[in-house]
Amino acid sequence: MRCKSTDIAGVIVIERDFFRDIRGTFGRLFCKEDFARHGLMTQIAQSNFSHNPVGGTVRGFHFQAKPHQEAKLVQCVAGRIFDVALDLRRDSPTYRKFFALELCPEAGRLLYVPPGCAHAFQTLEDNSAVVYHVSTAYSAAHERGVRWNDERIGVPWPITTNPIVSDRDMSLPFLADYVPDA
Repeated sequence: MRCKSTDIAGVIVIERDFFRDIRGTFGRLFCKEDFARHGLMTQIAQSNFSHNPVGGTVRGFHFQAKPHQEAKLVQCVAGRIFDVALDLRRDSPTYRKFFALELCPEAGRLLYVPPGCAHAFQTLEDNSAVVYHVSTAYSAAHERGVRWNDERIGVPWPITTNPIVSDRDMSLPFLADYVPDA
């Protein structure tokens, strides 16, 4: 496992070694000892799966408020996605900045999103699927989000024509209107 820092503290690109032979591919996605050595989450409380039939689908920006903040380990298992972490930690020097990269199964990369950062992605192909492991179980009372297409955030979403976004995500506040929890 190789961890590559990004411009956002705690947002890490994880590169895994995958072994390929005539049967296909094998590799570890999570190893408690490796993650502990790199200061990453060592407990997975929940694993989530998202299948997206149509390219251009957007999910996010989602996160959970204290005391249920969660770290996420995001992997694209089919298709391709444009994955984004947004720093919402008020005491961070990169507060309100984002980091984005493309994830696909062939590249063997995962994105680690630390607590206090929001997460979103856009599918770049039909039938894209994402698995993400989280450090804290979902709590509806602590669910939060900000608008995916907020110009003040400035994410350069790859697909801008007719993206598919849920009504719920379209009703999330813009960053300027978001009031962080104390």
